[in-house]
Parts: sequence; structure tokens; C-alpha cells
Amino acid sequence: MLIDFRLDTAGVREILRGPEVRQLIDGKAGEVAANARALIPPGTRVEVRTYTTDRGAATVVVADRRAMGWQARDGILTRAAGFAQLEIREWRTVR
Repeated sequence: MLIDFRLDTAGVREILRGPEVRQLIDGKAGEVAANARALIPPGTRVEVRTYTTDRGAATVVVADRRAMGWQARDGILTRAAGFAQLEIREWRTVR
């Protein structure tokens, strides 16, 4: 038996840019931000920045000059994302 499968890339793109995915991404970003707040000193500003590329996306930023040290020493954002059940992978640039 032969199955003819064709990926509808325009349809997939439409889904990834749609409101359901946007809501999912925003919810997970909010969860990561809340988890990060629990790991850093009270009152430290944590921002969620949403944007769209070929799909909905978000960035969680700890807006404090000490944040890089906290991430290097304690992995605050890595841990916060892990607590939100997100898969954490090392980012490598392609050469």
C-alpha cells in the first residue's frame, strides 16, 4: 500500500501564527517568568517580551545587571524553563 502524503506548509504556517499557538506560547512564557521570580531576589524585574517570526514566540528577560551571574552560577532561567516542563537544549551557532 502506498500513501501519498503532502505537507501543507501554508496551513502549518497559519496554525503556528494563529491565536491558539500565541496563547500557548504566552502562557508558557508567563509560567517561566513566574518560576524565575521565585528564584531571584524579590522586586527584581522580570519581563515577558512577545513577538512573531514565522511563528509566535516570546522571550523572558531578567532585567537586572546581576542576572548573567545568577544564570551562570545558579541557572535561574534554565531551571525556570525546566520547571515549566520545557525542553532545554544548548544553543549552538552553525558555522
